[in-house]
Amino acid sequence: MFVIKNYVTTGGTVACALAIGYLMQNGWPAHSEEAQVQSDVVANQSSLIAGLQDVVLTSSSPDLDATPGARPVQRALQPSRSTPSAPSKCALSARAHAAPGASARLIVKAPCHGNERIEVHHSGLKVTQKTDRNGRLDLTIPALSEYAIFLISVDDQTGTVATTHIPDIADYTRIALQWQGDTDLQIHALEFGASYGSAGHVSADTDTDGAGEVVHLGQSGFGDAQNIEVYSVSASQGGQSGAIELTVEAEVTDANCGRDLAVQSLELREDRRLRSRDLTLTMPDCTQTGEFLVLNNLLQDLTIAAN
Repeated sequence: MFVIKNYVTTGGTVACALAIGYLMQNGWPAHSEEAQVQSDVVANQSSLIAGLQDVVLTSSSPDLDATPGARPVQRALQPSRSTPSAPSKCALSARAHAAPGASARLIVKAPCHGNERIEVHHSGLKVTQKTDRNGRLDLTIPALSEYAIFLISVDDQTGTVATTHIPDIADYTRIALQWQGDTDLQIHALEFGASYGSAGHVSADTDTDGAGEVVHLGQSGFGDAQNIEVYSVSASQGGQSGAIELTVEAEVTDANCGRDLAVQSLELREDRRLRSRDLTLTMPDCTQTGEFLVLNNLLQDLTIAAN
């Protein structure tokens, strides 16, 4: 059993003052309707932190060179000429670059956060990853918007933002699932009449050839980690057309049996509108541990038209 709430999302569900500051300084790409919609969402959901005003200090302490017994001299402390401050050795930074398959390659440097948890937000998606021992993360993530924004944060609430342009995203249909915790959801795509185990059966664990692919992102070892699976198919790949059947599988484990699992889907289909649905899955009781829950109607099947 599952409960669904439908709505359309126009951008990332998580925004922060950092993103606004970046966008005010750098601006959105010109003539982009989608970018303007995302800018409005960020502006409506966040607030800027006002900067500190200049403060003029005065000193009433005695002049050490004055004659003993003389009246203290009051002097204004003149602000020194400002000079660029040296970058902190712990500064968090990130760069994003367009990658093949309407994806983005995200490179994060967090020198003081080696082997630590890091969160990445993008257009409503949220995924937990872990830096290497040098505090570096190199992640390729399927994009959900042409002008892609990535918000990156570490456990001490430090954050940064990276953006890039995804020029080929209009060629892709993309279906994403995200959830929290140790449960693994698996998207299975049966393309153009394929059956399980044959060519055209596509999942993150299969090595069969298909027109599309499934990417799984998440970090084991964190009980509350955010996980995502994304199925992507290009209309220009393989020159095939027809129906793609989508199913979702979840193994019943001791950690999830008899519990409700909150899931969200995000779908970027032919009309280029990013839609999301909130789902609640009721997992079977613990007598069925080790079995797989197969959901045939959780995701709407795709239809790929010939070019």
